[in-house]
Formats: sequence, structure tokens, C-alpha cells
Amino acid sequence: MTRPRTARSLVLAVTTALAAAALAVPARAETDADAQAQAQARHRGPARSLPAVTPRAETPVLHDDDAGGNADADDPAIWRNAAAPGRSLVIATAKEGGLRVYDLDARPVQSIAAPPADGPDDAPGRFNNVDLVQGLRLSSGRADLAVTSDRGHDRLRFYRIDRDRAGGPLTDVTDPAAPAVFSRDQAEINDQRTAYGLATWTDPASGKSFALVSRRERTSIALLELLPAAGGKVTYRTIRTLDLPATFRLPNGTSWAPCGEPGELPQVEGMVVDPANGTLYAGQEDIGIWRLRADLTGTPKLLDKVREYGVPGVYDEETEECTPGADPGFGGTRISSDVEGLTLVTESDGDGYLLASSQGDNTFAAYDRELADRNEYEGGFRVASASGALDGSEECDGAAALNAPLGSKYPNGLLVVQDGHDAPGDGDRPATNFKFVDLGPVLDALDD
Repeated sequence: MTRPRTARSLVLAVTTALAAAALAVPARAETDADAQAQAQARHRGPARSLPAVTPRAETPVLHDDDAGGNADADDPAIWRNAAAPGRSLVIATAKEGGLRVYDLDARPVQSIAAPPADGPDDAPGRFNNVDLVQGLRLSSGRADLAVTSDRGHDRLRFYRIDRDRAGGPLTDVTDPAAPAVFSRDQAEINDQRTAYGLATWTDPASGKSFALVSRRERTSIALLELLPAAGGKVTYRTIRTLDLPATFRLPNGTSWAPCGEPGELPQVEGMVVDPANGTLYAGQEDIGIWRLRADLTGTPKLLDKVREYGVPGVYDEETEECTPGADPGFGGTRISSDVEGLTLVTESDGDGYLLASSQGDNTFAAYDRELADRNEYEGGFRVASASGALDGSEECDGAAALNAPLGSKYPNGLLVVQDGHDAPGDGDRPATNFKFVDLGPVLDALDD
């Protein structure tokens, strides 16, 4: 979960020449009147006008404290049981609490602990994001896998999925020799600028499977090829990396970077790949949503900006927060930082939606999945309370959608969203969980 910003400098160098090309100054600079009109539109409370959907179920609450095992709900994935769709699973990360597996009633099926720290002064395991790979070829045969980013150890972890296994559906098949994703040694791992966001992708042309992994407090994304290892284990190798911009040229000719603690760059977390065309969508939390090739070649395009894009700020060392200045009006109108929780709603005809969690105003934005339509904005919605006992979703970190029948409970498909503030809660204890939402009403809300 992204808490209030504790660090990012106001003046940062552009990371690549690619960034400059992607963000060149428009031919016509906006006037002050244009900027003010856009700024006013961004602050009119758009969340109130969006349609609301309600959850059908929620998982047991997790508590990010010592008594709760430092478990913090973050990112879900939906595994469909093709033989018995009603027995499908939701696999979700709980950070230092490891992994949780739920059935379609949102009841716990399995809990997997994150790996312990390598040494007394080292960081413990911390599972940040999760995604799935179907039918990966292993030395022991093909298998469906849950893949998670272990931020604590800067590694990927792999779990084979077997719904009917006696000890639980997930089995760890990570190669013990799997390398660190970004760090050169344990000291760098302990700095925790490590594996963070995650999306998987199988290239239909080659049949090879990959993971796209972002780096915490940096703008980097790495492309890793997933490989079989001895004994039915899984490892990976780095193919290439790409750095998104850290500073941006505004239409008025000035340079801007989001405010934060000195030394931190605007990171990426939410990511998803469209399997039909190999397009990666990446949410740079304080910037917006990027569209780029999943093989990390070509030029990234900034699909939409957060409302706060271009707003100056001053970092306060005492409060560890930023005080924003006047909005110059260069941001977007649909999403508020942090932008997180990207997921796809796919349809057989190639249509569908890219959904994004707009954490700053507790809403979700939908964009057309088709590139021919330039991923135009299609609307949004809120996940609101169903009752006093079943609340909605606030400050959503992660989301997963599956547009396929899942038995009698979700014949229209399922949307699972993280709730960063579960209510009614338990006093002052941090409380998070996951909400299960029938996908049918979501699609109806977007079609209206």
C-alpha cells in the first residue's frame, strides 16, 4: 500500500533521451485561462457523479501490526478452474504476511508465509504483487503458476497451482538459485529499492513467458524471461530494462517532478499486459498511465495523467509530507494519484476495458482496450458499501478482473479489489482486505 509520500526530490534529471521524445512540449502552449479551467474541472468532486457498484463478499480482515503478523492486503489475481469454474481461486498478496488463497465465497483456503530474512540484519520477505502464468513448461510437465514479487529479497517467487492438492493448492517451485532482480548484493537488497510491481506475459509468437517487474522508488521496469530449472523449479533471466521519466517538461516550458522525500523517484506499481497485442500498461503512481510494448522496445506513450500532474510541492522534513502549491492546470481530469491497480476486462471480439484504481479519490477509471480507439476514456465507477457490515473500497492498491463465468456465484465474471481501510475496523489497528464484486453490474455501469 502506498502511504503518504515520505520522499521524492523536486529537481531530478531526465532518465533517458526516450523520455524527452515522449514528452516534448506541445506545439501550442495552453493559456492561463485554459489551465485554470482544467484545474477547476479536476477539483469538482467527480467521484460523487460516478455510478456505484457494491461487493457481494469480502475476505477476513488483515492487520499490519505485530499481532496480525504484519499482514497487509495488496494485490489479487483470479485463477479460473476450467474443469469446475465454481471452484476457482483468488490468490492475493499480504506483504510481510505472505500469500493468501481464497475461494469464491471469500473464505481462506491457504496461507503461505513470506520467506524469513537471510540474516539478523537483513530485510524479511515481503510479497508485493501477484500475477498468473498458464501452462508454463517445467521439467516436471506444464503447470499453472502464481508469480509474486518478493520485495524483501528482491526476487520473484513461483507457486504451482493444484486445486485439489491435500496440503493446499499452492506449492513453492522457486529455484533456490534464482537471482536478485535489481540488486547487486545484500546491502542493496536491504535498501529495499527492489522488485515491486509485477505483470506476466506470454508471447504467442514464441510461446515464451515473461514477467515485467518495476523497481521500488525508481522508474525502472525489467523484462524477465521465465525459465524451467531442475526438479520442476522455476527461475528467470533479465532480457532488458527501461527507465521511464523522472522529470517532465510542462507546456509552459518549465521542468517538473512530483514532490517527495529526497532521493526517491516516481515509481511504477500497477501493471498489466494485454495478451492480444503485447501492450503493457504501467501506472507511474504520481504521473499517470503509460502504454508501451511489453518487450520494452519502442517509445512509451503517456495515456492519461493524474490530476496532480505538474503541481509543485515543498517537502517538510518534520511532517514527512508535501505541501502542494497552486495547480497550474496541466494534469488530467479522470484519475488522482496514486494511480494503481491496473487490470483488463477482455472480450472475445477484442473489445473490453483497461481499469485503473484512482487511489486519490477512491474511484476506478475505465479506458477502451482497443488501440484503434486510442484507449479513449469510457467512464468510471466506485465500489461502495453494500451494508453496514460490508463496506466498499478505499485507497485501492490492487485489482483483478476476469470476464468469464465462475459458477453460480459469479456467472458474469468477477472483479476483486483491495480495500485499504476496511470498516468498521478494529480501533486504531490498520485493517485491509479484498472485496469481491460481480463484474456484470460493473460492465452495466460503464455501458450506461
